[in-house]
Amino acid sequence: MWTRLYLLLLLVRLYFALSPSYIHPDENFQGPEIIAGRIFGFPYHQTWEFTDANPIRSAFSLWPVYGIPMKILQWLLTDTGKEEVPPVIIYYTLRVVMFTLSFVLEDWAIYELVQSPRRRKIATVLVASSYVTWTYQTHTFSNSVETMVVLWTAVLTQRILDTPAYSSLFASTLIGFLGVLGTFNRITFPAFVVVPGLLLLPHFWRKPLSFLAVLLSAFASFVVAQTSDLAFYSRPYNIATFFTALQPIPLSSLRYNLSPSNLALHGTHPSFTHFLANLPLLLAPALPLVALSLPSLLQTIATSPLNLSAAPSSQTLLLLTPFVATFILSLFSHQEPRFLLPCVPLLLSGIQLPRTKRTRQLFVGSWIVFNIALGTLMGIFHQGGVVPMQISLGEQHHSGTSLLQEVRAIYWWRTYSPPIWLFDGANSSPSSSSSFLARSSNTTLTPLPPPPTIDLMGMPYMQMWDLVSSQVPECPASTLFGKSKSAGADIIVAPYSSVELDSWRDDTKKWNFTEVRIEKTHLNLDDLEWGDDGFVGTLRRVVGRRGLVAWRVERRCI
Repeated sequence: MWTRLYLLLLLVRLYFALSPSYIHPDENFQGPEIIAGRIFGFPYHQTWEFTDANPIRSAFSLWPVYGIPMKILQWLLTDTGKEEVPPVIIYYTLRVVMFTLSFVLEDWAIYELVQSPRRRKIATVLVASSYVTWTYQTHTFSNSVETMVVLWTAVLTQRILDTPAYSSLFASTLIGFLGVLGTFNRITFPAFVVVPGLLLLPHFWRKPLSFLAVLLSAFASFVVAQTSDLAFYSRPYNIATFFTALQPIPLSSLRYNLSPSNLALHGTHPSFTHFLANLPLLLAPALPLVALSLPSLLQTIATSPLNLSAAPSSQTLLLLTPFVATFILSLFSHQEPRFLLPCVPLLLSGIQLPRTKRTRQLFVGSWIVFNIALGTLMGIFHQGGVVPMQISLGEQHHSGTSLLQEVRAIYWWRTYSPPIWLFDGANSSPSSSSSFLARSSNTTLTPLPPPPTIDLMGMPYMQMWDLVSSQVPECPASTLFGKSKSAGADIIVAPYSSVELDSWRDDTKKWNFTEVRIEKTHLNLDDLEWGDDGFVGTLRRVVGRRGLVAWRVERRCI
């Protein structure tokens, strides 16, 4: 039964991996966008993390995870005679890669960390049935990569602790490499290895060769990572300037995140947000079981606070690691649920199911409902129209569809920033293609052919209307027989739930709106106006009028 259930959940995970929901712009702009641009020459946008004088995003983890699959795909398809690789194929290939990494590395790690056969089955199914595994782990987040690195650091730590009589040089060498990989990938990674590091201290004291292997491996990996970043950012260097030509990315990231003013740019949260909001959002029904498991573990450790190994090492790794990491990350004012992704498989592997049948049934029922609801929301509908819309518009432009002829610009309003590179390689140059051309009412737009993607973000309606309407081409002078034809058009992509657009579309005397495409699997949670519309009114508008629509906008010329 367990095997059949696991295989069914594996198919569910694959389904969500191939569903083009868009959980956060970082899943595109912190990796696939820039690597696809570098390899295939697609237009792309470099976010501030890459363009700052001291960039905080490393290429060390980007090339293995995204670059290698893209290069293989390029080699396979161009070798068969194709001149270029369609972005849609690259997009879904990366999703399959993330699914495979999740299936192989994450599930394998759980298998090794949980040593009891019965508890291993339960842990595997719990992790496989989590919507976090279905959605976040199959998307191209740096947090998803971090989760796998954290899990395998824990696995290697467990292997070393299980063989105290040996130096475990190979496992120690891998830990040194993973430590550098994880830290260059995300500066939050060290918070997740505090407990494994403390558990290994007695072993390193007894086996100094093991500690030396960690240091040498970490140093060699650091040199490779720094060299990779120097090449990625085109910084000339020699031996004397190896560390100064480009400040090591983890150091730049740490300095940036230690500044409260920097974090305020991304949103500040109370210190308890991770514990009281983000963890419940990730695994609410399982938290009572976590709460029941922690006291006995802490009590065991408290009897010998200087010796963490007094408690079973597997339980310490699975429960104490995420607890300590969450506490450390709570010291920073910017807190998002995805920062805690590595906690999910660890906590789900460390808990025990309720003993009584009724309580167990209550947990299983709530777990199923919780994950189906959040999986459907985050894995299918959440900004789910952005990616297919961008792909469709690019394909229509590439094929010369009439509705995209004479289009000067494509404006995106009240959506997440669309991936520039998905516009079938037909967008404008990197410098002009981004979302960042329009940020205020006095911004001057200079659309370039082919039509650039312009992200208006959450600009107020009147400001958006002033900006876009002023850019739509004016009617030309009357031609023969006293008639004139529109000189061109723009495309505006917006959620159907944005009712403000209705009044503009209804002004048929001056404007002509033609629907180019609609994506129904799209919910815009940033459009929730509980105070203005009330609970029922908001749900009726956001859910009842769900969808993302692209309109061709042109002046009605007579």
